[in-house]
Amino acid sequence: MIQSASDIQKRSDEKRGIKPKTYKLPLDTIARIELLASQGGMSQGAIITAAIDIYERSLNQ
Repeated sequence: MIQSASDIQKRSDEKRGIKPKTYKLPLDTIARIELLASQGGMSQGAIITAAIDIYERSLNQ
């Protein structure tokens, strides 16, 4: 049976422990994420993950 591209992507995401998620953010926040990702040579998802990690550590201090 031939799988659609979306099915292949879904299975790949599941294997890697990744789930797509959509958020509504202010335009300036989106621009800042894009800029930081570009400056740091990282994906926007990696920037958001790093920010969450930093925020979590600040709560546990």
